[in-house]
Amino acid sequence: MHATAAVREALVTNGKTVHDVTVDICSRVEEKPSKLWLASIAFALGLLTVGAYALYLLLWNGIGMWGLNKTVGWAWDITNFVWWVGIGHAGTLISAILLLFRQKWRMSINRAAEAMTIFAVICAAMFPIFHMGRPWLGFYWALPLPNTFGSLWVNFSSPLLWDVFAISTYFSVSLVFWYLGLIPDFAVIRDRATNKVSKAVYGALSFGWDGAARTWSRYESVALILAGLATPLVLSVHTIVSMDFATSVIPGWHTTIFPPYFVAGAIFSGFAMVLTLLIVTRKVYKLEDYITINHIELMNIIIIITGSIVGIAYITEFFIAWYSGVPAEQYAFINRATGPYWWAYASMMTCNVISPQLFWFKKIRTNIASTFVLSIVVNIGMWFERFVIIVTSLHRDYLPSSWAMFYPTFVDVGVYLFSFGFFLFAFLLFAKFFPVINMAEVKSIIKSSSEKVSD
Repeated sequence: MHATAAVREALVTNGKTVHDVTVDICSRVEEKPSKLWLASIAFALGLLTVGAYALYLLLWNGIGMWGLNKTVGWAWDITNFVWWVGIGHAGTLISAILLLFRQKWRMSINRAAEAMTIFAVICAAMFPIFHMGRPWLGFYWALPLPNTFGSLWVNFSSPLLWDVFAISTYFSVSLVFWYLGLIPDFAVIRDRATNKVSKAVYGALSFGWDGAARTWSRYESVALILAGLATPLVLSVHTIVSMDFATSVIPGWHTTIFPPYFVAGAIFSGFAMVLTLLIVTRKVYKLEDYITINHIELMNIIIIITGSIVGIAYITEFFIAWYSGVPAEQYAFINRATGPYWWAYASMMTCNVISPQLFWFKKIRTNIASTFVLSIVVNIGMWFERFVIIVTSLHRDYLPSSWAMFYPTFVDVGVYLFSFGFFLFAFLLFAKFFPVINMAEVKSIIKSSSEKVSD
């Protein structure tokens, strides 16, 4: 019996050549900013302005401007922190793990995903710094350095300090990995530049790249080493973030399921944000031949898998609370679903468990509009997940006499808008002045993965 293997869908369409890749990607950097890009920048700056006013109020008056109280000591700020860290996971996952597994489909999307990781981690770091009350002293408080104001050291047994080590290491490796991949492309833009300023800037950024065989060999070796270092970091970072909660004795937090559950949720939200950004980027910069429907479908399949894992984790949490026989633990989960914050729990379940199941239908997971909407819905749901875990566990714990509600203030919302404005502003600058697709890697798959166009 003779069997013929199915031909895989092309990763680069319309018969693009190596020269076409260079022209298509470099032209986005070389041409003048479009009106749509300028409008997007203006929107991001508007968010930054509103957020900057809220941030001014926070720094001038103190964190009493937040809606926190004695019962709910963590709320909006830590929700945003965990949410942003989660979004930062997909970039390194796409770049590092898929590189080690030699997945060619990563090559058109890894650059934007890596940039998203860098900016998301910066946004996440804002919230613990602001929460210090006096962030200008954060350098002394957060890092394991002798305190210059007395014999006080950081608490090495605190999971909050573990966050500092994990996230700073993750950020450093991700930044080096991202920049390393940019160097060959910077050299291409340098060689094409006609403006002396552009030639000098991209020449400095390319670190004297000459494209020799020895240079490429060293580049590939370093990329593999960094991928090997980054892969365990993907698993460790959100595992350690989950220990902020899992090592406590608060009902609803003290559970061993948090590390794998948080990692799956982080990859889930990270891929959703990558989809949101890439769908916009491919349309604005006319990159449909490089970021294809095939890429979007493969990312949607990962969202189905991780969304299902998250759904199983939600069910498991309820089962373990019942099985534990601990009244406080059982009440914590009943309160989540039926208490004053039931609407947040319902939003979480709808967005994170039900909506991703629509991607089982090929027509939906290959449709750009539905994918864009569902990617935003998933990230809304993941924000509510963090809100539910944090606020509903704190606002009613062991002592009914200390029960309280949390209501966010304008400053709470404003600081979040500041982080979102910064994220959009940074990504838009990246998309305009840096090559948004890895030209060197895409060129390497042109012959094997490009759609042939007949004469």
